[in-house]
Amino acid sequence: MRKFLDFLYLVAGGIAALCVLAICVLMIGQSVLREFGVRTGAVNDVVAWLCAAAAFLAMAHAFKHGDFVRVTLLIEKLSPGARQKFELVSLACASVAVGYLAWSATLFTYESWEFKDTAGGLLPIPMWIPQMSFLVGAWLFFIAVVDEFIIVARGNRPTYVVAVEERHAQGDFSSDV
Repeated sequence: MRKFLDFLYLVAGGIAALCVLAICVLMIGQSVLREFGVRTGAVNDVVAWLCAAAAFLAMAHAFKHGDFVRVTLLIEKLSPGARQKFELVSLACASVAVGYLAWSATLFTYESWEFKDTAGGLLPIPMWIPQMSFLVGAWLFFIAVVDEFIIVARGNRPTYVVAVEERHAQGDFSSDV
């Protein structure tokens, strides 16, 4: 199960990176085509959807690799036992919050599908299609948070802490800037 989940987070992160690449290509293409008088208004809609997809699909991968912003001023001063309890409480709260986000994303996307909501821009596509990245990303993030809760509950150190410490040991402090 561990390999499958890590692969799932990696694939979602890779798709998010491809969304960022697509944004770059579309924006440059739009700039070039505009110089030739070609209308490219629908590109703005696609770029907006890709931005959302890149953000939500990357959350699980970023969380597991310690790339989320964490305020550690208090927690790093605690003893290992107290730190584990604090991490568990934090992860339990995060599980509830992210679970609510995933549930809301599901309802939001389902309602768009049920009511046949279409985009109001130049591309009149069903809204549930671009909203699926929100739904999938939110559920993957929820799974990643629960996964981390289970890891810490078993007495192990959080994956995101280990990942940051490994980067620091290699002299990479770029995520701390």
